Amino acid sequence: MNKQNINKVKLFLLGLQGRFSENSSIFKDILVTYSAGLKEFKGKGIYEEGSIKYNFNGKTEIFSLEELFEKITEEAEKYETLTLLYRERGTELLISADNKNVKMNTTEVKEEEDIPKASVSSSINNLHYTETSTLLNRDYYIKPGKADALLKEIGIMTKEGKIKNDRIRKYNQIDHYVELLEGILDSLPKNEVINILDCGCGKSYLTFVLNYYLTEVKRRKCHFIGIDISEQVIASSKKMAENLGYRNMEFYAMDINSYEPKKKVHVIISLHACDTATDMALAAGIKMNSDCIIAVPCCHRELLNQYNYEPFKGVLKHGILKARMADVLTDGMRSMLLEAKGYEVSIVEYISPLETPKNLMIRAIKKSDENQDAMDEYYNLMSSLNVYPALYAYINEY
Repeated sequence: MNKQNINKVKLFLLGLQGRFSENSSIFKDILVTYSAGLKEFKGKGIYEEGSIKYNFNGKTEIFSLEELFEKITEEAEKYETLTLLYRERGTELLISADNKNVKMNTTEVKEEEDIPKASVSSSINNLHYTETSTLLNRDYYIKPGKADALLKEIGIMTKEGKIKNDRIRKYNQIDHYVELLEGILDSLPKNEVINILDCGCGKSYLTFVLNYYLTEVKRRKCHFIGIDISEQVIASSKKMAENLGYRNMEFYAMDINSYEPKKKVHVIISLHACDTATDMALAAGIKMNSDCIIAVPCCHRELLNQYNYEPFKGVLKHGILKARMADVLTDGMRSMLLEAKGYEVSIVEYISPLETPKNLMIRAIKKSDENQDAMDEYYNLMSSLNVYPALYAYINEY
């Protein structure tokens, strides 16, 4: 290739260096092809601890990205054409050059159309499920095809690319989770890296799904922190992130009350954290002044033995009714306190009650400063019911 066009290539590569410095956490690899006559010579660079491990002509070396681009352009002088494919999660940039032209094209990796029905149809033939276990007649947010690597890693899909029969229900749940959060996520700042903290993350399936959706579908810069008391599940989550190449994630085995954020946390999520662990997550979101708090509570035990309301004495003598009322009061008072702290709150049904009775999702979006009138109303209800909720306690001692 002539030097004039090699210099043009260098200008494009300079732009990629800037892109890499900002988006290295979603960089996948670089594929290089030189040609001379009918022969092609291929190289591949992959990320390794901030550098690029590059293999060309059977030799593997470690370079900074700047050093690698220097080597690639030096090598280009020996050949007639150069194509360089720079791949990120969700995006590909192709530079093609010869002695006549140099051009660069950016392509978004498209979702496959109508793949869910086709890809799973053979998996469910001749089988019978309840309504809540079948593949739903909907346009899925997490589509097989592009999302295969993710779906395989979290155990939804077989190695052959079929949705597992016994995981269709879980697939429906995680996809609906994304659907319920999409509008909220769209409202978050567009010019910042969105930091999302998953409290009691467990195996982090939904965190991985949100990571995929935000990064590769919505094209948003994001970073995820997963916290769980179990060292075993944290080790599992770290391994999954490594397998998927999701470098915009970090995981810690610790108590949520011990976590001190080093940067702004935009979103707090908590899924089926047991009893007052949900309150820990909500309190963390309030104290961190998070833009958004999402929780799917579980195991409402705390208020059951606390609350008492004389006008309802005849109703609450029945244990099952008292327990159900405790569930309602727990989540209702959580929403009241969130509103008093300046959040706009909605409580929606996350999944069908046929799946689990613990199926409500609390969605809270920060809208204003503390509302003293709402706080007074909360205090009055605490007094009337003779309760001291964990969320209130955690906010004042966290």
